Amino acid sequence: MARWGPSMRRFTSALKTTCHQTRLFSVEAAAHHANKTQVYISRSNDPLLNLSVEHRLLQTTPPESTILFLYVNSPCVVFGRNQNPWLEVNLSRLAQIVNRPDEIGWRDSAVKLVRRRSGGGTVFHDLGNVNFSVICPPQAFDRDKHAEMIVRALKSLGRPTTSVNKRHDIVMDVQVDGKPAHSTFKISGSAYKLTRLRSLHHGTCLLRSPNLSNISGMLRSPAEPFVKARGVDSVRSPVRNVDLDVEVFKDAVVGEFAKMYGDFDVQTEFDSRASQDQRIASGYEELRSKDWIYGQTPRFTFCTHPFEEDPRHRPELSFDHKIHFEARHGIIERFSIAGQQNFDERQLINSSLHDISNWDTQLFQAGLGRKDAYDVGSWMNRILGTEFTQISSPAAI
Repeated sequence: MARWGPSMRRFTSALKTTCHQTRLFSVEAAAHHANKTQVYISRSNDPLLNLSVEHRLLQTTPPESTILFLYVNSPCVVFGRNQNPWLEVNLSRLAQIVNRPDEIGWRDSAVKLVRRRSGGGTVFHDLGNVNFSVICPPQAFDRDKHAEMIVRALKSLGRPTTSVNKRHDIVMDVQVDGKPAHSTFKISGSAYKLTRLRSLHHGTCLLRSPNLSNISGMLRSPAEPFVKARGVDSVRSPVRNVDLDVEVFKDAVVGEFAKMYGDFDVQTEFDSRASQDQRIASGYEELRSKDWIYGQTPRFTFCTHPFEEDPRHRPELSFDHKIHFEARHGIIERFSIAGQQNFDERQLINSSLHDISNWDTQLFQAGLGRKDAYDVGSWMNRILGTEFTQISSPAAI
């Protein structure tokens, strides 16, 4: 067990002797009442493993302890506990990346879809992002406290224009060529989870993402104009890389954490063997299940035309049919096509949206004419990302 002191000399010395000495994740050490300050660095890029370890730390570590956890994920879109993937994510774009990446010049690995256990908005992770997580007692929780810690780390690395804004995001002011004033870009967003005994603040920091130009295309759903949801909407902001090395940034964050909390009672790195813990493995399986990814979606309405509860203007469509359905937990509760007397909506009621493999087949079997079923169904396949929702395990591609 390594102990790191608050001074940078002691911190640097300990880092040199412990860096990359990956060990098995120890629940016993994490849970021990004497271990008040703990630091964990993951050497796995599996988002499901990292989120499951984070959840285990939230549940297991002593109530009065403070924990820092740093990890980097392979490409994935991570959305909040109470969000709607059909509203927040361009699922058809994710399918394109999986099945036809050359069409958009995608050179990275396939993008996973992950629903986390905390609230907040939708974010994109890749190997150019570092994710930070701080777990502490609820009475010590403050939305800006550890965001400011990240800002101090960034400033120590030569990024003096970084700050925490009123939304608790970390932003960076940049002078853009041809503009008289600076522009402000979001480089880090956060999410939170509060329990009776513990609080969790986690966020991501864009360092050198090679996929920056593709993020908005993945996080802008074509279904958005047609969906009225009860969940939490994401707030979009222009983003930018900080242009720092991942390992250098991690070291700076650990150094700032040491300045705040002193000696570390536990400091360790771990890899995929952390899944040998039964509860971590169980959490992993929950996060990878389609019932969790899609079935936790709050109630929402999909409608091709304005109605009383959602009078927004709709984009012009290539067909005249008025489609309206309501879903809860991803299961269709109501479905109608205006003016179709021979349409049997009962064939769609209680169907899971993510289990529908082809909307034109489904609509034809329910009584819509073949050509109309093809026109409407092909559009719905694209808008609702049916190609992607048919992937058996979208969080573990």
